[in-house]
Amino acid sequence: MMWSVDIREGWHRRQWLAHCSLLLWAAPLQAQSRERTLLVVGDSLSAEYGLARGSGWVALLAQRIAQARLRWRVVNASISGDTSSGGLARLPALLQEHRPALVVIELGANDALRGLPLAMTQANLESMAKAVKAADAKLVIVGMQLPPNYGRRYTDDFSALFARVATAEHAALVPFLLHGVADVPGADANFQADRIHPLASQHPRMLDNVWPVLRPLLR
Repeated sequence: MMWSVDIREGWHRRQWLAHCSLLLWAAPLQAQSRERTLLVVGDSLSAEYGLARGSGWVALLAQRIAQARLRWRVVNASISGDTSSGGLARLPALLQEHRPALVVIELGANDALRGLPLAMTQANLESMAKAVKAADAKLVIVGMQLPPNYGRRYTDDFSALFARVATAEHAALVPFLLHGVADVPGADANFQADRIHPLASQHPRMLDNVWPVLRPLLR
């Protein structure tokens, strides 16, 4: 009789150990499954044009998220020279591949530099916003401004279109990515030789412009 009791006790002990092992094995998978994806779709301002890898504002964002111990993975799908039309064409595949919970769209500056119709830029951004919402992801629109030599009406209309899209599509808005970089005295010293792309030293400031809008959405 004692022998049969020992067998049952040994079986229960082995079952308990096996159960603990399964829990330990499953814990990292559960933690990984809770990690969400933040997708950035932008142009050269987000693609680290002219910079050492890892020094742009998107890379700094990933570092800040890691330091805050937030369970987010940052995917930078930005391409130098991209327009709102290019972003719209690329977006469906990006949403399918990465299945993000949050999307940051930083596009439109190259449209303006090429003198493209602002109505087209706005329509493209609105279509991107609708695609993001259809994918059940939150959206942040990053606004831009132009130097005054483009003409007062064009620059004003360009700046305003980002807010119009954000309002119409119920998205969060960063008013101006280059605030404190391009709109300050002696701003030329903040840019690379092309006077278009900020120096690496300015990208922490760019991140600080995005972070207050982005941070509440990361909770």
